[in-house]
Amino acid sequence: MWGDKRYHSLDHEMKRIYGGKVYRLSLSSFCGCPNRDGCISRGGCIFCSAAGSGDFAQAPSEDIDRQIEKAKELVSGKLSSPPAGYIAYFQSFTNTYGDPKRLRELFERAAIRDDILILSIATRPDCLPDEIMDMLRYLRSIKPVWVELGLQTADDRVAEFINRGYRLEVFEKAFHMLKAADIGVITHVIAGLPYEDEEATKATVRYLAGLSHEGQHMDGIKLQLLHVLKDTRLHELYLEGRAHIREYSLEEYAGLITELLELLPGDMVVHRLTGDAPKRLLVAPLWSADKKRVLNTIMKYMKERDTWQGRCFT
Repeated sequence: MWGDKRYHSLDHEMKRIYGGKVYRLSLSSFCGCPNRDGCISRGGCIFCSAAGSGDFAQAPSEDIDRQIEKAKELVSGKLSSPPAGYIAYFQSFTNTYGDPKRLRELFERAAIRDDILILSIATRPDCLPDEIMDMLRYLRSIKPVWVELGLQTADDRVAEFINRGYRLEVFEKAFHMLKAADIGVITHVIAGLPYEDEEATKATVRYLAGLSHEGQHMDGIKLQLLHVLKDTRLHELYLEGRAHIREYSLEEYAGLITELLELLPGDMVVHRLTGDAPKRLLVAPLWSADKKRVLNTIMKYMKERDTWQGRCFT
């Protein structure tokens, strides 16, 4: 169906399009976040570390070409053969929250490189003003562009508790705007958020599975479990017993991910099934630090139940 997997993985999609392995390079755009600097709020989302979800990104003080070369060196140990190319992934903080002219020059410098196949830009749906959209359209004329949006939940009440800083209608407007510009949209969803059970997470995934623009569905999704990281607001609440989170076992998480995949359309690319929290910061769940074990458990669970992505999508 999708190679040796029971879901539509990013690896399968890249091999289908480019004929070989494509690696993601975590880069920095030197941007901050309006949810940290006081424009919207301070402190960011309650689960966000000081690096703003960019704990594995290159140092922002470096020239973009140098960042790319250093990131390539980091993945070189994984290579058994030359890759088809790379995804320039601008990961940390809000990568469209800055001077459009400077960002255009930065992203363009990455896009014109022969070894870069795709630009993937993580941002917030409330940080896509007209000038930024013009920039994204221009970049799209050079290379494919993906915009990654951290929705996490479709429930505005939970979003308020985690200090996301925008309502669902803002996300939906951004989705339609990006799709109209022929820009790929990838959405992040977190299972196990405060006050959310399995059914609440399924509701978010059903919402994304049904969201469309002129017949076009969401391009990709990243699924992961909530991580409690040191020195975050969530960590404080966790220590105080006020985090209101469901702590999944590995087997429970594998079951939930399987059910979420069943709800997704088969053409939606799955970019992630679990997260990569820095081990030095991870408080809970500790089993999530063994990524290979997590993925193998999910695959085993799906195989035993003879199920696949899209089985329950209607």
